[in-house]
Amino acid sequence: MTQPNPEKPSSSKSDPIKDSAQQIWLAGLGAFAKMQQEGSKAFEALVKDGAGMQKKTQQAAEETLAQAQARMAGLAGDLGTKTAAGWGKLENIFEERVARALEHLGMPSAAELAALRARVDALEAQLKTPPPAAPRRTAPRKTTDDPARSTSRRRTPRSGG
Repeated sequence: MTQPNPEKPSSSKSDPIKDSAQQIWLAGLGAFAKMQQEGSKAFEALVKDGAGMQKKTQQAAEETLAQAQARMAGLAGDLGTKTAAGWGKLENIFEERVARALEHLGMPSAAELAALRARVDALEAQLKTPPPAAPRRTAPRKTTDDPARSTSRRRTPRSGG
């Protein structure tokens, strides 16, 4: 009796599939063996490639971040300018309303107070400077015909000496 040969398939169709599976298996084993032999070299090459890729992506991220920061700084500057202008308008409105309310109450304005201060300063300056010495005028002696005045000025002789 003859025994069936285990290497020969029973049908002609299973032969190519079995051969293909066997080749795939052998290729996998060969790749595994090769990786064991050259594993450290391949690993180092992959690390080097990964470091290069990391540098590129990090540079791209930093550029994008710098652009975003510049854009945000521009927007913040514009917003600050607009906000300052808004606050300036609000401040002017508030000052005008306060000035009107004070005027309504009879309070002098800042311009009126400044004019009053200037007048007071001028008057103080006048008081500090001594007036120029006026020449003494002596009244001319009148000769009057008024007897009453003339008797009062006459001297009476004193007795005793």
